[in-house]
Amino acid sequence: MKGHFISFEGPDGAGKTSVLKALVDKFQPRLGQRLLVTREPGGDPLSEQLRKLLFDDRNRGMDDRTEALLFAAARRQHVVSVLEPALAAGKVVFSDRYVDSSVAYQGGGRQLGEQAVWDINAFATQGVMPELTIYLDVPSEVGIQRILQKRQNQVNRLDREALSFHHRVRKAYLRLLAQDPSRIQKIDATQPFDKVIADAGDVLRQFDPAIFG
Repeated sequence: MKGHFISFEGPDGAGKTSVLKALVDKFQPRLGQRLLVTREPGGDPLSEQLRKLLFDDRNRGMDDRTEALLFAAARRQHVVSVLEPALAAGKVVFSDRYVDSSVAYQGGGRQLGEQAVWDINAFATQGVMPELTIYLDVPSEVGIQRILQKRQNQVNRLDREALSFHHRVRKAYLRLLAQDPSRIQKIDATQPFDKVIADAGDVLRQFDPAIFG
């Protein structure tokens, strides 16, 4: 039984986590214990500790390269403790973010260089990559407005960055899409929520009709 690795990406305010939850609710009855849902940074106890460091408002002075390295470190631990065992066991893995987030946020947003961040993460992941990435696209202004309106109590230090930062993040995501259109499937996240879910379901069915059909 072959495992599948599917990541979900998007700029802040795209609704990614809500979409992922709706898809889990849709496919969990069919997949049962075969479906594993995880997130980055996080997914295992050590990576969750690194997540707290990365998103804590008290750490606003964190150096940009330190941030990129901490994300890569959390990812490495996630790969070896969660992803590789799950895929070896034939699980279907849904991950809330993966490498593309680092390339977009640290490579593009922080302007560290997208290739440089890829290189750090190539070392961390040793070739473990999603077969499919569902990218939820939303203009930066819309995404930030959604955050301010709907989850003020969950705003983290990355959410608080200037609009120019979020523009760079989105542009980096769109470059990734252009570079790897067979893996990354774009969905317009400005549509009504039900339509976004329907489109994401269509992408999954096309990816593997036997599992998601």
